[in-house]
Amino acid sequence: MMIMVLHAAALLLYATAAGIQVLSLAQGQRLAPRAGDVVLLAAVALHAAGLATFVATYQELPLVGLAPSLSALALLIGLSLLATTILRENRPVGLVLLPIVSGLLLLALLLRIRPAGRVLAFRGWWLAFHVVLGFIGYVGLAVAFAAGLLYLLQFRELKGKRFGRLFRFFPSLATLDRLGRSGLQIGFPALTLNLLLGWAWTIRFRHTFAFATPQVIWGVITWWIFLVALLVGSRGGARARRSALASVIGFALVVAAYVILRIAITGGRLFL
Repeated sequence: MMIMVLHAAALLLYATAAGIQVLSLAQGQRLAPRAGDVVLLAAVALHAAGLATFVATYQELPLVGLAPSLSALALLIGLSLLATTILRENRPVGLVLLPIVSGLLLLALLLRIRPAGRVLAFRGWWLAFHVVLGFIGYVGLAVAFAAGLLYLLQFRELKGKRFGRLFRFFPSLATLDRLGRSGLQIGFPALTLNLLLGWAWTIRFRHTFAFATPQVIWGVITWWIFLVALLVGSRGGARARRSALASVIGFALVVAAYVILRIAITGGRLFL
């Protein structure tokens, strides 16, 4: 099936782009070569073509069902990474984001990218806008996580006065701080609108907030993590380091919350 072929080709190119990053770091280069950006662009193009083929084949957006949703989320992270590479010093965040994209896409391929076969009450442009806003929120957190992780590693190199490969390859602390804060500042309002839109629909048509659903619980947990990360990063002289640490821990908590909710509430059924 062409959908699977295009996704598999995109996965191969994402892995190749990640390999270029790792090789550049191992060789002690100051920046990954432009070839990595070209490979990333090709991967994103094939990935987008795969999802466009999905839409043309099934006449629905890849927003329902775990595999299509994972692929759409991976594409948005890939696009955000492509946008950050416009500034050369931001390229090393691919060391973190490319494995995330590759992992999401691999999981989508293993689950087979096809329609979920469910008729949802919440559908149409309401659903599309709602889900895309949620994806943007999680993409923002992923970018903040990547920047925060590199920030903490670079901070450790500076504190230990180690000016080797990691120090030369990673962006400056100021650059990583700006990138991490941008991820939080974009993701937080998007997730807030996502939650408000979902609640507006459920109140309008179901006369309830539906607080007990795993999607809502996960979204609210993520919203509070965003808020804490933003507040932690707005106070005191050690603001940048605390914000980076909060982003890294927050991302880990969001992933853990998903796994726990899947096991404890949904009885093993996947949701996104």
